[in-house]
Amino acid sequence: MRFMMLMIPQGYEQAAPGTAPPADRVAEMMKYNQDLQEAGVLLALDGLHPPSMGARVSFAGGKPKVTDGPFAESKEVLGGYWMIDVPSLADAVAWARRCPGSEQEVIEIRQVQEFEDFPDDVQQAASGLRDMQADIGQRN
Repeated sequence: MRFMMLMIPQGYEQAAPGTAPPADRVAEMMKYNQDLQEAGVLLALDGLHPPSMGARVSFAGGKPKVTDGPFAESKEVLGGYWMIDVPSLADAVAWARRCPGSEQEVIEIRQVQEFEDFPDDVQQAASGLRDMQADIGQRN
């Protein structure tokens, strides 16, 4: 089962462009990342720039509207993620508990929807998904 662990750092929603974590925190996270990799469960990981450097596209009334960051109404934003492959949610939780997170950080864990999780009509509507994933190098 694939799980995405989403890092939600409190206060990051107001971070200035170019804000980066301190080197000592990065070193702690790198040790954790190496543990994930050495265990063979890490599929992908990345940190994200603050929302002040991003944009949102909403679709009120069916028309796209672009809002540049920062986003005043945001209370929680993503700071980064890990994609892991483990046998169960309990295993994903166990890995998240090992993260050297601070009091200002929360990890949300979400299982990735696999093609087989969908009913037949949805699988039929997404019939090209497996080929698309293979073309971009994701697992089927």
